[in-house]
Amino acid sequence: MSEAVREAPKKERPEFRNIHVTQLSNYRLPLAGVVSILHRISGFLMFALLPVVLYLLEQSIRSELSFAYFQGIASHWFVKLVILALVWAYMQHFCAGVRHLIMDTHVGLDKDSARKSAATVLAISLTVTALVALKLFGVF
Repeated sequence: MSEAVREAPKKERPEFRNIHVTQLSNYRLPLAGVVSILHRISGFLMFALLPVVLYLLEQSIRSELSFAYFQGIASHWFVKLVILALVWAYMQHFCAGVRHLIMDTHVGLDKDSARKSAATVLAISLTVTALVALKLFGVF
């Protein structure tokens, strides 16, 4: 009877692990995930550059001469790019924060609504940043 009851061969089950850093290029993050990561990056960027912004603000309101000096610094192309990065960071963080506040009220939590709201956040933040870039670089 022991021969009649045989164990079935065990199938090898796939092993699922966390994604490794080398596999990130193969992984397609959903749009809501991209917005979430950009929200964190923009928050860190604003936090890291806060001392620079406060120093420049303090220097610009000290006197008319210091304001003219600050205007000269701000006309450099690299400084304009830093300002543009800060504008993007603020707009991205603000729009994504509003999106998260709306989601906290349990609105738009399904997959399709989350994708649409993430696309809206990206569209608004990039559009406003592009308009500021055009103004900053003297197009209008």
